[in-house]
Amino acid sequence: MAAFAAAVIIFGFARTYYLKEFFGTPSLPLLVHLHGAVMTTWMGLFIAQTTLVEKGRIDIHRRLGVVGAFLAAAIIIIGPVVAVHAVQRGHHPPGVNPLTFMAVPLGDIVVFGTLVGTALLYRRRPELHKRLMLVGTIAILPPGVARWPLQFLPQSPLFFFGFPDLVLLGCITYDYAKTHRLNPAFAWGGLLLIASHPLRLMLSGTSAWMSFAHWITGM
Repeated sequence: MAAFAAAVIIFGFARTYYLKEFFGTPSLPLLVHLHGAVMTTWMGLFIAQTTLVEKGRIDIHRRLGVVGAFLAAAIIIIGPVVAVHAVQRGHHPPGVNPLTFMAVPLGDIVVFGTLVGTALLYRRRPELHKRLMLVGTIAILPPGVARWPLQFLPQSPLFFFGFPDLVLLGCITYDYAKTHRLNPAFAWGGLLLIASHPLRLMLSGTSAWMSFAHWITGM
């Protein structure tokens, strides 16, 4: 799942970030490069951490966990700044109010931060920790899914939210088949992630959200 999550992101951002020199896409500001580097490092670290556990190197896993905590904090700080900057630069899906859309990426960061922060609190309980980390990483897949360069895919929240939700449900089903129980991390973490998708879309249409969006972007 760690490798799959990384593949989803790489495939989605290949044209505009990883392989942009081959596609001639516009240059990116330093802030976006920083965001891309931090997110890429998170995916790489997630693969490394799961591999270390599989190999029984819990000692190295715990030491790298400190790096992971700082990296998660960087994502939580940089992510909203990039989202606000994108609105100010006029970068948003066509036909969508940029202030309304900003609820989508900011929601990703809130859910990611909540799940990963809880996972760090439960780092001494691996049965909870590893599942919360997985759900937290699935929470940041929608931006990659939304950028898949496949013309036949629907460009709508139903798809770029629905696909990660299906991935999560697949993980929960697999885990239940192995353990014969619904792990609390999957139950509550999964509920938070799936419920956040329609909730943030509903929130984005309220006057309270628009007031906040105007204030935070200065627009």
